[in-house]
Amino acid sequence: MLSLTERLSRQRSLRNWGVMLLALIVALAVLPIAGLSTAVAQDDAAAEGAAAPADNGGGDTTAELQSRNFLTWMIQALGWFWMLVFGALSFVMVALIMMNLLQVRRDVLLPNDFVEEFEQKLNGKDFQGAYEIARNDDSFVARVLASGMGRLSRGYPEAVEGMQEAGEDENMALEHRLSYLALIGSIAPMLGLMGTVQGMIAAFDKIATSAVSPKPSELAEGISTALFTTLIGLMIAVPAMIFYSVLKNRIQRLVLEIGMVSEGLMSRFAAVGKGGGPKPV
Repeated sequence: MLSLTERLSRQRSLRNWGVMLLALIVALAVLPIAGLSTAVAQDDAAAEGAAAPADNGGGDTTAELQSRNFLTWMIQALGWFWMLVFGALSFVMVALIMMNLLQVRRDVLLPNDFVEEFEQKLNGKDFQGAYEIARNDDSFVARVLASGMGRLSRGYPEAVEGMQEAGEDENMALEHRLSYLALIGSIAPMLGLMGTVQGMIAAFDKIATSAVSPKPSELAEGISTALFTTLIGLMIAVPAMIFYSVLKNRIQRLVLEIGMVSEGLMSRFAAVGKGGGPKPV
């Protein structure tokens, strides 16, 4: 079992990697927006310069182009439907990320205080007290140990089997909550593609139903919807898949460590059912 210094060092390292990952995701989210905002500002400036020689009748159009920013453009292009869809999806994604980050931690799944207290009870031959401690604790390792000690009366192999079953159940529960992040990462680009198809259909509909050549501004409405839905869908899917991969690897590492710790604690009962060892719980 790892020493306390090594555990604290590993926890600090994980926190540092988490902060770096969050900073990278924020940068990836902000840089495209900043670049598009700069492009929009340059286009507005060019439109203003082109409209300057025009008469007063074009003044309103120039003022409208000048006052529109990236956020307003995005809201107008997406419309209320896609704003609600992507807003709800973003909210659920952030909630799932925070919930899993709070849950998939070593001090929650494998608390040092519990392991030390449980080991002290075993060293003091207080097996019933150790079982009570494990049964009253809500951590992953406590449920595994409680399941194993509850089957010691049938022998050590049965206890190991009970620990494995409890570990599989807990692991499945963790991965079940995490799987919703993978689902969001899969459906967000599909929703963006759906918006892309809708926007392109709207743009081609302008061309098909117009008696004369449509204005570029009329076509830009549908094209903007197509591109913005794709952009937002990808901006939701990328962090969802990143956090899914990181948290899944963390779960696998913690489950392996919990299995090693629990088997090490229960190994002293290996003689149960072979005519020796401590009295089963």
